[in-house]
Amino acid sequence: MEKNGEKYYITDVDLDASSIYCHHDLMGELLIPTHSHEKDQFLYTEGGIVYVTTELRNYFLPARHFIWIPAGVKHSIHPSSEDVIMRNLYFPKEKGDIAFYKSEGIYPVNDILLQMIMFTNRWNGDLRKGSRNYTIAKAIKAILPEICHNILPLSLPYPKDDRLIKIIEYIDSHIDEYLLFSELSAKFGFTERSLHRLFQKDMGMSFIQYFTVRRMLRAIELLLEQRLPINEVAQAVGYTSTPTFSNTFNKVLGQRPSDYLNKLEILRKV
Repeated sequence: MEKNGEKYYITDVDLDASSIYCHHDLMGELLIPTHSHEKDQFLYTEGGIVYVTTELRNYFLPARHFIWIPAGVKHSIHPSSEDVIMRNLYFPKEKGDIAFYKSEGIYPVNDILLQMIMFTNRWNGDLRKGSRNYTIAKAIKAILPEICHNILPLSLPYPKDDRLIKIIEYIDSHIDEYLLFSELSAKFGFTERSLHRLFQKDMGMSFIQYFTVRRMLRAIELLLEQRLPINEVAQAVGYTSTPTFSNTFNKVLGQRPSDYLNKLEILRKV
């Protein structure tokens, strides 16, 4: 939806401050530039991977998950394909909103929430107070803190130090290898202690934390886009042991790769 060349997320979302704004559509573009809303955004996607970039982090939004973006948070959206379907609900801020609604994060979508989202499939535009659709959408917002207890670590911070930027680029291009921290440190002229301190200071996490999450994000990409068998995905992200890969995936995502794939099959039948 466009008005004079502008997109709905610029012209329409905040036009009525009291409404819940709903938008379902194909992405139709490979970049939604940086913008913000006066309303909180619930974003669920189908058909591919979506990267959501805020000022502090780069989020990875796979199938069967949603991201909550609080009002005022500047963000851009980068889908893996123009054919990705976005399902958006934009909620007005309320005085009684609890802490859950004030923090950005990615959460899994369970069966109940999925059915509620799909019920809104044919809605688009402003949902006015007092309407049946407004009440249903409000129920979706209300249920989130009850079923979403843990933010998933499907995001990584941006490095700011030029030295660390080069190291991160190297890690990303060698994701299929098992990188030893000692060898990485030596390669870039650091002692292990000094590189550990740089990771903690600049990224707020250790090398092993960063490398583990980055490998799991790549694994999800391979599972979603290339439909590789789990043992091949494990090898592609540097694991020689499929059980070790499965255990790590479970620690990060809260489910094993096989369970994740089974849920994707269920999603495709909805």
